Amino acid sequence: MKPAEASLPSDTEVLVKRSFDAPAKLVWRAYMEADLMRRWCGGYPGWSMPVCEMDMRVGGKYEWRWRNDEDGMEFGFTGEVMEVVTHERVVHTQIFDPGNMGVSMGGELSIVTVSFEEVDGITNVATTIKFASKTDRDQALSTGMTDGMEVNYKHLDKVLAELKQEKRKM
Repeated sequence: MKPAEASLPSDTEVLVKRSFDAPAKLVWRAYMEADLMRRWCGGYPGWSMPVCEMDMRVGGKYEWRWRNDEDGMEFGFTGEVMEVVTHERVVHTQIFDPGNMGVSMGGELSIVTVSFEEVDGITNVATTIKFASKTDRDQALSTGMTDGMEVNYKHLDKVLAELKQEKRKM
């Protein structure tokens, strides 16, 4: 699949689009189940996701934490699920925890909307992150956030291929 495309639809938003060669039901599972998310959302080589706790229903909370396994640097996100439309959309709040990284992605609450649309077995995922301000958005972009998302999406391609293979064997 082609790499993720990032755009700036407003002064406070980042939109990242990516397609996956899998049905929406599988891509949805990969986003909604902690065991699957941990498999694809680990980041760059040398990083792990030691905390991936998710209660992905309206009012549920989540915590995601990444660690550099070499130097112990960590950062994470927490939030609450605001909306769930099965296989179509999930909306959640997001608060960045810089841990000991010394970087900022804005100090305010962001709203993340992830939409899933399947066309002929290909699932198009659109992730919109609405930051509290232009400054917060620009700080987040300066961290290389969208590059890290594509690294994870490449991992997700592999996880989805494995899930499709497992489904064929059943």
